[in-house]
Amino acid sequence: MDTRAFVDFKRRLTDNCSRVIVGKDEVIEQVIVCLIAAGHILLEDVPGTGKTMLLRAFAKSIGSNFKRIQFTPDLMPSDLTGINFYNQKQGEFEFRPGPLFANLILADELNRATPRSQSALLEVMEEKQISVDGVSYRMQEPYMVMATQNPLESYGTFPLPDAQLDRFFMRLRLGYMTREQEISVMRRPETRQLIDALPRVVTAEELAVLREAYPQVSVSDDIADYMMDIVSRARHNELLLNGVSTRGSLALYRASQIVAALNGRDYVIPEDVKREAMAVLPHRLSLVSNIHLDNDRFVANILEEVEVPLEKL
Repeated sequence: MDTRAFVDFKRRLTDNCSRVIVGKDEVIEQVIVCLIAAGHILLEDVPGTGKTMLLRAFAKSIGSNFKRIQFTPDLMPSDLTGINFYNQKQGEFEFRPGPLFANLILADELNRATPRSQSALLEVMEEKQISVDGVSYRMQEPYMVMATQNPLESYGTFPLPDAQLDRFFMRLRLGYMTREQEISVMRRPETRQLIDALPRVVTAEELAVLREAYPQVSVSDDIADYMMDIVSRARHNELLLNGVSTRGSLALYRASQIVAALNGRDYVIPEDVKREAMAVLPHRLSLVSNIHLDNDRFVANILEEVEVPLEKL
């Protein structure tokens, strides 16, 4: 398998997006992984770290349309999916599509909306289609939802159900920039001007080719066993209320293949698995409430405990 197309795709997208999002090449690479895997991202971070700008930069870079949806407690499902309204001039009902009819969706502060509105995302995230009044509409590829959520201790939040959390391919955090990086951002032109000037650097056709090719990345039996050892530890533990689903193990497998290809290899190594495990597993877990341990630390402990396979690659 020739991985040069993956490496070049990653280089062009990273170079273009890093004009706007400074010092976050690792996060940009993870978004590329998610884009190739046709998955969705849950972004947890403090306000003002560039979440919206990240997705806008990706939309410009791949030539796709972008919609930002501000989730609030009074948001209705029809505000997302669209409605059929009666057109008096035509004398018939006409469908008016909602903001979910775009390629890249930023669902901002998703957990501020009621469970009924949150559930409007379930079908489109999983099936890539929207049903309104018995009629189904297919979404145009590429299609990716990036959702942000407030800390649960904030007022007016509704915790996301496990079924919805599990539909996110990975969870990411941007974090703060370094001192020097932030000074450079303060001195540069306004971010919106930079995004408007971003060129399209990849095409949907190139993305489709990579999506067809990445399953050819080989995963040895030892590496597959290593993945399952990690997943088993994240299922069978007295500290867990709910463990990693089969969807989670599939996400780990696919993400490891893609990140290997993006780094110029046609085979997966343990480091690929370790890196992607921290992005695709923690948000799928539910820990008992009486322990002083978060999901990230729990998965990190598993990665330290599980024996790494030694093989000749």
